[in-house]
Amino acid sequence: MITRICLVRHGETAWNAERRLQGHIDISLNETGLAQANATAINLTGQRFAAAYVSDLLRARQTADAIAKRCAVVPNIDVRLRERHYGSFQALTYDEARQRFPQDYAHFEKRTPDYVFPGGGESLRQFSARIHAVLHDIGESHRGDIVLVVTHGGVLDIAHRLATGKPLDAPRDFTIPNAALNWIAWDGSAWSLIAWAEQAHLKQALDELPNA
Repeated sequence: MITRICLVRHGETAWNAERRLQGHIDISLNETGLAQANATAINLTGQRFAAAYVSDLLRARQTADAIAKRCAVVPNIDVRLRERHYGSFQALTYDEARQRFPQDYAHFEKRTPDYVFPGGGESLRQFSARIHAVLHDIGESHRGDIVLVVTHGGVLDIAHRLATGKPLDAPRDFTIPNAALNWIAWDGSAWSLIAWAEQAHLKQALDELPNA
């Protein structure tokens, strides 16, 4: 009884375009992001999902709502699907974060697993545990089904590592475009990767930066 999960990163926001760290700050989709959400929804038309789960942040909910209308599924909000909390880095561009917090930024770039952002942020290990837990719960609750999950770039980074066994501190060597389709599977004992970063339906999509 294999659970197949279709993971979708939210569409583009103005802050994505500015290379600004969003984290838990609630930003809406921009025009490009709305078009991406619609294109993804059209691409998934006819796909039957047993359930859908979405982060509570607006950019994810807007993306999920577009898909839900086409796929006749009602998204369930799960706050555990939120992006990583970047603490004092939130609302800064990557360049600004590097300039203001050089030592902290070095840990960010190196993906130091137990480094915690100043200002109430999460470590990679804490964030990973949160995402592992919610994906396990979804996988176990829908054995044999196909499930939609609409979430964030950092979450997809963890999901890919979960499915492939790549360590948390290993450099990212895969893309995480806005509104692309990413498929993983749970067989009750292990995760596996089915397909990643499917984006033929998109005219344009920004890749998530390595640690974002």
